[in-house]
Amino acid sequence: MENIQNKNYQKELDLFLSRLETVPTLLLHSCCAPCSSYVLLYLSDYFKITVFYFNPNIAPQEEYQKRLLEQKEFIKKIKTKNPVDFIEGNYDHFDFLKIAKGLENEPECGKRCHECYTLRLNETARLAKEKGFDFFTTTLSISPHKNAAKINELGLKAAKLFGVEFLCADFKKKNGYKRSIELSKEYGLYRQDYCGCEFSRKIKIANEQDVICQNCP
Repeated sequence: MENIQNKNYQKELDLFLSRLETVPTLLLHSCCAPCSSYVLLYLSDYFKITVFYFNPNIAPQEEYQKRLLEQKEFIKKIKTKNPVDFIEGNYDHFDFLKIAKGLENEPECGKRCHECYTLRLNETARLAKEKGFDFFTTTLSISPHKNAAKINELGLKAAKLFGVEFLCADFKKKNGYKRSIELSKEYGLYRQDYCGCEFSRKIKIANEQDVICQNCP
């Protein structure tokens, strides 16, 4: 079996894009506007994209709404070769809490996060199949804190489960993450300081307190 950890997803994606002869449709799961910025500008040259904002992991609801509005506004502002549409998924934070039960104390990028990726990728794949999209993918791999191989593994599982094509990627490559920071500044985007769920926020606060304690005289 091929070791997906050693795959060069960016090289494979570039090769795939270079061979496209049509403009397929793509359902792009987005975790937030900053992460979608580079991905949208990059992929919209090759696809007709619909952004799917499905993030029941985000808490509190006020934070979810803030990120949602930022995503909508960014799509209105950017100029792309091909059109970009938008779909908001159902927000029910209890759906996330169900899959996180028993994993509350997992570290970031651990089993809880993998279950969260699965929740969002499965729903994206389901909708992509229902709406007849040619492909689906996610912005999640642009984060330097997320394992692209794991995300792609789960994306391929979702693709097989629902019978729709998954676009493997590692958007942090080719300075993708750096470019997303530049675009966030250019468009004045709100960049959140924690992943989204209450558990990641607790870890952030705990780490900040550790730094404060270490700097105490």
